[in-house]
Amino acid sequence: MSKSLPGVLAYWLAEVPYREAWDLQRSLVEAVRRREHPGALLLLQHPHVFTIGRRGDGSTLLWSEEECARRGVELVWSDRGGDATYHGPGQLVGYPILDLPALGSDILRHIRGLEQSLIAYLATLGIASEAGAPGMTGVWARGAKVAAIGVKLNQTVTSHGFALNLTSDLEIFNAGIVPCGLVGKRATSVLEVSGLRVDVAEAARAYPRHFAETHGVAVEWADPASLRVMLPSVGEQVSTRTLPVV
Repeated sequence: MSKSLPGVLAYWLAEVPYREAWDLQRSLVEAVRRREHPGALLLLQHPHVFTIGRRGDGSTLLWSEEECARRGVELVWSDRGGDATYHGPGQLVGYPILDLPALGSDILRHIRGLEQSLIAYLATLGIASEAGAPGMTGVWARGAKVAAIGVKLNQTVTSHGFALNLTSDLEIFNAGIVPCGLVGKRATSVLEVSGLRVDVAEAARAYPRHFAETHGVAVEWADPASLRVMLPSVGEQVSTRTLPVV
């Protein structure tokens, strides 16, 4: 870890069901709050799932629960901010667990930092993107949303985070819900806007340096096996040794 910057540990967890990742976040929030963990950046992807945040009332879910089940899409009511969104294969999900005052930050700066870190990463792929206008949090490219952001502040510690569409199934995203509750707007992906087919693990390897720059932290990879005490199944995921820092 850098001696001059606060340290954050990054974990590559491969594919984790939404509820399991949610449980892990809650455990990490408590560990960070008790100063038993310096802060984490969880990087992963989920199986197909629609989640509805605290702003949602279910009206932006366009498929019935039966249709979701028929198509193999789980439905979860979440405690994050925002309305309805989709997670699934081909999407990089990032959950930063940070004590904001310890970083000299606040929730607005955290959200803006997430937006700017994703914009910077997309620029390395040759994709021009921008933060949304007021009320349209996230990252947009060619008028469509390429990355969604929905966070929760647990007193001073963050959870939940962002979802960047790389090769996501946009038919599920745009047909099953009103993405993020924004009528008339649609989700897009790196593949759709650029033709690039970026692997989730590849994006996970490249993204943390941009997160480090926008959040003023030093990011170091850690072995997910160390999280077994919090969630046993997580330690069975792929080792971070396959994701060297670049």
